[in-house]
Amino acid sequence: MRHGKKINHLGRKTAHRKAMLANMACSLIEHKRINTTVAKAKALKQFVEPLITKAKAENNVSADKGTHNRRVVFKSLRDKFAVTTLFSEVSEKVGDRPGGYTRIIKLGNRLGDNADMAMIELVDFNELYNADKPAKKKSTRRGRTKKAATAPVAAETKTDDSEE
Repeated sequence: MRHGKKINHLGRKTAHRKAMLANMACSLIEHKRINTTVAKAKALKQFVEPLITKAKAENNVSADKGTHNRRVVFKSLRDKFAVTTLFSEVSEKVGDRPGGYTRIIKLGNRLGDNADMAMIELVDFNELYNADKPAKKKSTRRGRTKKAATAPVAAETKTDDSEE
């Protein structure tokens, strides 16, 4: 039974797991996307999303609370550059998003050991999905036949009116 087992231990001791997640979170914040296994990506998502929420909340609160949030995040990340990037770049981009700051995309299996691989990325930094593309014109065959069908119908109605 799984009672009370909410954390995936990832086959590591506590200190190793915390260090690994901190390093992965720093890499994610720096590069905006990383490739890893699905299990590690899911664990990283649970680790990094509350940190992003704290960084986002720093803009909306007083200076004392903002400093506290920075210290709490630094305690988890342990990298000054990553904390600065998180509180400046990332918090501005995700300011209006209510949650769900990361996306996990499964990539298939790794060649060497057949491990299930995934890419985890920050949602607002993906230009492919977020680009506001103009709406494509609908060019279907049905549209062309509809235009052709309307012209004879209009001609028939005119001829019917002229006969009466």
